[in-house]
Amino acid sequence: MHKYLRAIGFSGLKDRKELQSLITDIIIESEERAYTSNGEDTILAEFCKDFAENIGIAVCGEFDSDNKFSYDYYYPYMRGTGISSEEDVSVERHAGKESYAGICDDIKVGVSLIFYLQNMIPYIKAQNSNHLPIRGTTLTLSGLSLQGKILMPIGKNERDKQKIQKVSNDRNSLIAAARKGDEDAIESLTLEDMDTYTIISRKIHKEDVFSLVDTYFMPYGVECDQYSVLGEILDCNKVKNRLTSEEIYQMTITCNDLVFDICINAEDLFGEPRVGRRFKGSIWMQGYINFPEGI
Repeated sequence: MHKYLRAIGFSGLKDRKELQSLITDIIIESEERAYTSNGEDTILAEFCKDFAENIGIAVCGEFDSDNKFSYDYYYPYMRGTGISSEEDVSVERHAGKESYAGICDDIKVGVSLIFYLQNMIPYIKAQNSNHLPIRGTTLTLSGLSLQGKILMPIGKNERDKQKIQKVSNDRNSLIAAARKGDEDAIESLTLEDMDTYTIISRKIHKEDVFSLVDTYFMPYGVECDQYSVLGEILDCNKVKNRLTSEEIYQMTITCNDLVFDICINAEDLFGEPRVGRRFKGSIWMQGYINFPEGI
């Protein structure tokens, strides 16, 4: 059973029989269906059904030559609502099944951002029609969380916010130059990191770490598409799973200047989310590639 079903309000599934009944219902009563050929004698298919706003389950499999559908796997999803990145994205197939991981090198994050690709059918269609690589795409990110807590914000006035934004822009410019081999930029980044480490090491004896660190984004666990994040909440609302009646929080957060949506079961969130407060937790990152029109 998929671990992240809990995040979208299915914490009460007891056994595989209940799960199979749910999967059958999704296939029969799906709200979205997508098909494409894999270049052989089979048709790949994906059935999606929402159980709350922007939240649902996708069932993937294939039709054989006798038009019989064989279910391969399923996954819970949350659809993001905005543009998280405009950097180019590369995609790689997972080894064990017909699913895909996306990789985005956005300088705002500082690491190669790896996510689970939600819209694999349009990608396979573009691949089969020899449209790859596609330029001019954008990326919409979202995350599912199983544990999280709400932290109070760090007090900042308008002048502090402008100073933080300037420092962020300067650092992004240095990172972009360092990627092109600029030795001065590499040296500046190294010295800046050393200064930051020294300042935090000195203050950490008297202050709480989360009063010093406003936001972070870093890999979590052994799976490459899972991250530990701390970000400011920009928007928040509570929805209810139509089938199980479990309550789910949906939040838009900004983390290292990266804006994306997350969802978490209300039972797994410690604290009351509000705009301006911070969310700290671990997430499974998903992404939707927005292809240009005509692709």
